[in-house]
Amino acid sequence: MEFEFARLTPQERYKLLTGLVVPRPIAWVTSLNPAGKVNAAPFSFFNAMGSDPALLVLGVGDRRPGRPKDTARNIQREGFFVVNLVSEAWAEAMNITAIEFPEEVSEVEEAGLETVPSLYGPVPRLAAAPAGFECRLHSVLQIGHSRLLVGEVLGAFVQEAYVADPERLYLKTQELGLVGRMGGRGGYVRTRDVFEMPRLSYAEWKARQG
Repeated sequence: MEFEFARLTPQERYKLLTGLVVPRPIAWVTSLNPAGKVNAAPFSFFNAMGSDPALLVLGVGDRRPGRPKDTARNIQREGFFVVNLVSEAWAEAMNITAIEFPEEVSEVEEAGLETVPSLYGPVPRLAAAPAGFECRLHSVLQIGHSRLLVGEVLGAFVQEAYVADPERLYLKTQELGLVGRMGGRGGYVRTRDVFEMPRLSYAEWKARQG
């Protein structure tokens, strides 16, 4: 079955994108509102897009035409944000921060979360997060009613319990217990079901053909 996006509404396109692009990692973004309070909101249109320099990209749709979401406005005004990663233990708190509170309300306070100072920017990170990234806004690309916020990673933080070898940067990735989005609405997925499939070199592939 084929679907021509030009004939679909934005909501219909959203259904197909979220139903097929799975699983999607969750960026639990902290930013500062105009009053200096810490706001938090989750975004699953998110991923790493480079390592030299290290780049993370958030896809943030407008709340309504011409009205950007609070997170997008905060980041564009302050120039910094933190991407906190979401473990299963904190999924419910993350879900509370997805509520569309008024701009002056801190989702962090409403969800009963604690913050700790960041090392590389003015925006605090979430103490509950097992890991995350402190970012400086690099650029913004606005296309229609969507904004791509490109952040340059200034530093990463990982709770010590999940670091296997700090010198070689080996992490206990499965033990982080991160969750991702699976479809739209209330669908989530755990990241503990892992299988290994080493990447082949050309020589290894060719040897198998003989």
